[in-house]
Amino acid sequence: MADKLKKEKHELIKALIQTEAEINKTEKAQAVADKRTRQIKESSMYKAAGPVKKLGRGDSREQEIRMLKAELDAVKKALQETKEALSLSKLDNGAMNSIRINNAVREMRDDASLVRFIDEAVRQKRQHDENYIQALTYAGRLFMNEQEAYRETVYTSLLPGFKIEDIPEFMMREAMTDTLQLKQAASFRASLNMRMRQFQLTGNLPEFLLDDKQTAYAFMDRLKIRRPWTSDETYKTDDLPLETSTVVKPADGAGARGVYLIHDAENIIDLKRARQLDSQEALKASMKEDIQSGWVAEDEWMMEELILEDEENRTPGSDIKFYCFYGKVGLVLEIRRYPELKYCWWTADGERVHTGKYDNDPFKGRGVTPEEIEMARKISKEIPAPFIRIDFLKSGDGLVFGEFTPKPGNYDEFDTETDQWMGDMYLEAEDRLLKDLLKQRPFNSYMGLETGQTP
Repeated sequence: MADKLKKEKHELIKALIQTEAEINKTEKAQAVADKRTRQIKESSMYKAAGPVKKLGRGDSREQEIRMLKAELDAVKKALQETKEALSLSKLDNGAMNSIRINNAVREMRDDASLVRFIDEAVRQKRQHDENYIQALTYAGRLFMNEQEAYRETVYTSLLPGFKIEDIPEFMMREAMTDTLQLKQAASFRASLNMRMRQFQLTGNLPEFLLDDKQTAYAFMDRLKIRRPWTSDETYKTDDLPLETSTVVKPADGAGARGVYLIHDAENIIDLKRARQLDSQEALKASMKEDIQSGWVAEDEWMMEELILEDEENRTPGSDIKFYCFYGKVGLVLEIRRYPELKYCWWTADGERVHTGKYDNDPFKGRGVTPEEIEMARKISKEIPAPFIRIDFLKSGDGLVFGEFTPKPGNYDEFDTETDQWMGDMYLEAEDRLLKDLLKQRPFNSYMGLETGQTP
């Protein structure tokens, strides 16, 4: 019943979106037509032809106009259908890139045809995928009784064409013998997507408990990991005191949105926008802008210690983000946010890598030490979850804990190689965690956090 109501609600919303788009389209067309009409009426030719226009017969002229309108409507309908068909066929064109696709979709939104396109594109993609899955599956079946080497070669060629849920059982049976490797089936993106579905079904997962800033700080206090001092209370924008060498941030937020570094009253850095503010009034105006734009959900702010990488030059601490898989570090992301945003990726072995994400203009960062890798590894081993990202700030004398991130933003942007590699790390982490749980590993530092109990 609930699913039916949700579907009906979605259909009504889609109809509303379509109606609004049609109205906007009509209003734009009407405005253009009105402007053109005014131009014609103001032209010297139109004024000169005034007496002639009165000579025409009204009835025949009106009938001709009706016929022309009907013909025009038919042509418009055919043109619209052709445009929509072309838009769908473009997606199968190998020459299409993300910019062209985005432009085509944006044009459909402006043309009030996007909602229809979505429905039809989803239908066609499903049919398209089903056809290819059927063809590839049958191609594999044709080799089921061939010799092992032939089967392995063909099945390996087929695997990239399947999503994990589409791989037929007879190919999985082959994989159980170790002759067929399922490397392409692993996916970090898919693993996190399934984890989010698990969160929907259960209402909570161990790593999401640490998504709360104060709970995360309590956990790090138990592990004796350095963290910033924080204010004991939260403030409304208009009540916020201005204190030097502090950070102002949303009480319930993550990332750089709504984060301000206060060196002094005339030197305040808006971290997300990479700009400098020169007064408390400018700070409060920017904070209100964050709320109005939706960057910050509520007018609740906290203060914490300002971490500087270079105190003499007032250089903000770089972000160091460890992608951790229950006792192992996969990737390290180093971010320099000021004076301009720059990214650098590292492996746990200290090798710079490209991941497909933030690769446009990477910078050569300083990386992290083996001791810092070991610290992140040990922290992740204390959390009963296969994956969590642990975020730090780099100070002049070491790393300072920032926050835990159970679901990193834009985790779908990693390239295929990185996504598959981290997908394998996720699966291996699940195996290590399951074995530790079966051995009844206590997770002493983690247990009791929800109720505030001491370990």
